[in-house]
Amino acid sequence: MTDVITLDEVPELSEGDIEIVSIDFWKILDAGELLTGTPTVAEQTTSDLTITNKAVNTASLEIKNRSVAVGEAVQFKITGQQSDSTYRVRVTVSSTAGRKFIRDITFTVA
Repeated sequence: MTDVITLDEVPELSEGDIEIVSIDFWKILDAGELLTGTPTVAEQTTSDLTITNKAVNTASLEIKNRSVAVGEAVQFKITGQQSDSTYRVRVTVSSTAGRKFIRDITFTVA
């Protein structure tokens, strides 16, 4: 699959950081539609990263100065990144309307 939307965010990390990543899906959800199930989160470029705690948000949270309601975001924890690297992570999640969303996010490491 080559034509996956890459999100605009490019978070910067340091080697050794432990980061909780939160991705807001509210713009693509229809009224009353929520994310459901356990998302798939997989690193695409190397095998450096350890990705754990993959979940749809079960509490409201703040992402980029916006309050995100329950069921509208995906969260996961990453560790293991190496300095001077760029990583691409693919997130796949389903919705209560039977839709599936696939988005990539990239991370740079100083």
